[in-house]
Amino acid sequence: MTIAIRRAQRTDAEAILALAGPFATSFVVDDQSFHHAFTALLASPQAHLAVAETAQHVVGYALGFEHYTFFANGRVAWVEEIMVSEALRRQGIGQLLMQEFEAWAVARGCKLVALATRRAAAFYQALGYEESATYFRKLL
Repeated sequence: MTIAIRRAQRTDAEAILALAGPFATSFVVDDQSFHHAFTALLASPQAHLAVAETAQHVVGYALGFEHYTFFANGRVAWVEEIMVSEALRRQGIGQLLMQEFEAWAVARGCKLVALATRRAAAFYQALGYEESATYFRKLL
């Protein structure tokens, strides 16, 4: 199976929406909100939305951002979401999406890539990530 990782395009919206639904555990992905966010993310220079494609079908995506910080003396990147079709997991697609995101972060001058996970610690540790902090949130 050949996997291509590329920047997301407008035509990928429905495929990414189908993947985003099962990803969300705290919220239900709303179609209208998704399409509004999708358009804004494609236009944002700080956002990076990439897809994994096989046989012209989107089978995964990664969404992240970069921003300036004081603590890192410059930019850092944050992986917000990464999702691979359940039927195709454990075949290296997530790793390819992360490698592509890391390359984007390096090209942007980021000092590190960070993320939060609840279900995939072993996956990130296998990619060389180490536990660094506790994640807190407050719903607004």
